[in-house]
Amino acid sequence: MTKTELFIKLAQPNEQGVSRWVSVNEFVGEYASLTFGNGASWARKESSLAKKYIVEFDKSITSGNGIDRIRLNGFNDGDYSQHIRADIKRAIKAQRCVVLGTSNPEVDHKNGMKNEDRVMRNEDQRLEDFQPLSKAANDAKRQFCKECRRTGIRFDAKKLGYPMSYYKGTTTHNNEENACEGCYWYDPIEFKNHLIQKK
Repeated sequence: MTKTELFIKLAQPNEQGVSRWVSVNEFVGEYASLTFGNGASWARKESSLAKKYIVEFDKSITSGNGIDRIRLNGFNDGDYSQHIRADIKRAIKAQRCVVLGTSNPEVDHKNGMKNEDRVMRNEDQRLEDFQPLSKAANDAKRQFCKECRRTGIRFDAKKLGYPMSYYKGTTTHNNEENACEGCYWYDPIEFKNHLIQKK
């Protein structure tokens, strides 16, 4: 069995080619050969796995930016793309970070779960699906989003000194498509607009 076949057996993607997030901690026993060496090895973009599926990685900034989790997010048939459309990238990168106000930002998916089918389709992406974040802010958001996905408990903006936790939604979530909306990290500008409206 190839490593691609072994991972598919472990991840068990559905009919749409979407799997659960698979932790690298599961690469033991029968699946030990899947342990990553240098980079994503058998799952990198030129691999047979990536030619068939859209492969997504969740990286840790606490362990040298190593890969913590991997999942399949649909078939790589041209309709879906893990990339952001070029015109959107250009527009976002011309802006300043919405948190720190610095220039030369990274292009951030507002939805930290990246579980919206429409946003994964290049032709259906909208400018408002993304935001400019500095590397520092984006790294912080990535960690908070990872914790949110892991625990099912949303980020509490009171930790940053704000008087409200979020402007929409509840403390817990079930990884629904719209679970990120209302969180500070989903859209810091919109979050601050709601603070003004509360006064």
